[in-house]
Amino acid sequence: MAPARDSVAEMQGLYGPFTVAERVVQKIWLRQDFSVQQARLEDGRSLEILSPGHWNLIGGPDFQGARLRLGGIERSGDVEVHFHAGDWEAHGHREDPAYANVVLHVLLFPPGPREKPVRNPAGGTIPAFVLLPRLHRDLEEYAADDALEELTARDEWTRTAELASRPVGEVRELLRELAVTRWRAKVHSAAQRVARLGWAAAAHHTGLEILGYRHNRVPMLMVAERWPLAAWQAGVDLASVHASVGDAWRLHGVRPANRPSLRLAQYAAWVQRRTDWPERLERWTRSLPELPDAPTADPGGSILRRDRSLGALSADLNQRITGGVVGGLRWHTLVCDGLLPLASARSGRDLSALWLPWFPGDAPERIARALRKLGVSGGRDQPHCHGFAQGLMAWFLRRDVSL
Repeated sequence: MAPARDSVAEMQGLYGPFTVAERVVQKIWLRQDFSVQQARLEDGRSLEILSPGHWNLIGGPDFQGARLRLGGIERSGDVEVHFHAGDWEAHGHREDPAYANVVLHVLLFPPGPREKPVRNPAGGTIPAFVLLPRLHRDLEEYAADDALEELTARDEWTRTAELASRPVGEVRELLRELAVTRWRAKVHSAAQRVARLGWAAAAHHTGLEILGYRHNRVPMLMVAERWPLAAWQAGVDLASVHASVGDAWRLHGVRPANRPSLRLAQYAAWVQRRTDWPERLERWTRSLPELPDAPTADPGGSILRRDRSLGALSADLNQRITGGVVGGLRWHTLVCDGLLPLASARSGRDLSALWLPWFPGDAPERIARALRKLGVSGGRDQPHCHGFAQGLMAWFLRRDVSL
């Protein structure tokens, strides 16, 4: 509903409360950023999303002109998104003729056992679809992505004024603590994906997802659902794979190296070179020697960075897992957002001593610039590292500051 588009709800995260704006849930629906395979309505009927509709940023239903297949019957109309089923009545939609054409009520949370389907102004019932059980990641990760999108459009220095007033050592320690919290949340999210999909499928989904960062993460997850790892191991027709998600691909603002056709070809080459790459990741994790203690206040200055052993470890892991197919910043993003959390979740080993000092990957340039201005990292003796970048992002989230 447009009038309350900025409404927020406080959620209890794994390591404390966080807030999520209703626009985050709307974006999840718009981008189909959830498992769409075999989706079902609350009444048991199947749901197929032919088009999520046009995001309405003025008054009336959240999405207009959606095309859906409900129980095999195609319907066109509007879609309203809420946190809870009771929000429909609380916001007065039942009496509002602007909502007469709503054909689907999308909810973040399941309705209570005594809650009945909502009714439109004419008295007809509106079926409900619940997102939460079908999300690819923890809700907190979606909220973090939303904050990151907002951050890249603003002046980062005005957002770091409070940190700039503190001693540099204190800032480093704070960011390290926040980064550790982010690490644990990522491992938890990876563990949930493994529990839901199984090890090999979870790795497959994660690999494709990160190759799609950021603009095509969701279409890549659609590909992962429709084309399992076994299909890639046998060899896929890339044109068919590309066409299977239709217009979901985003090309505007995508750098040439990140075009979907190239990233799909890259994953095909990766799997052909390292057909058993999920098992290789398991074996690599088991083969790791005892790791040094996790860095305290200075991840970037850890012994792993100073003696260059982290670079050698990265090169070795790349050859083992991708055969050298994935390189550059995207490789480091794959390690930090995918491989290390997955490996830690699977093995039970704490790999934060690697994750914190690792190279920062695709972190926004504004994050690196803010860290330099704060004096936290960026020089020869204090190289940028993933831990400080994640810590700064977490600090913004904790303050409800848009990135």
